[in-house]
Amino acid sequence: MNDEACRADVWLWRARFFKTRSLAAKFVDEGRVRLTRAGHESRLDKCARPVKVGDALVFALGGRLVAVTVVAVGERRGPPGEARTLYSPLEISS
Repeated sequence: MNDEACRADVWLWRARFFKTRSLAAKFVDEGRVRLTRAGHESRLDKCARPVKVGDALVFALGGRLVAVTVVAVGERRGPPGEARTLYSPLEISS
């Protein structure tokens, strides 16, 4: 895999949306993450699906809707400040 792609569960864990990778994997496997790539929207159904720079992800977490664009895939699960550099918030149109 190149530097521009990463497993969905790994990326969500590195970006600190989940405390463990297994929680992220379970969340993705349940089909609770929507992915938009090149204008095509789909539901992630397997945690091994790749997430690439430029992809948009939308999911509900902790009672709120999270919509982000993947800016980087990262090398590791770093501190929160580093994790925030992996994504940028998306504006959700009502």
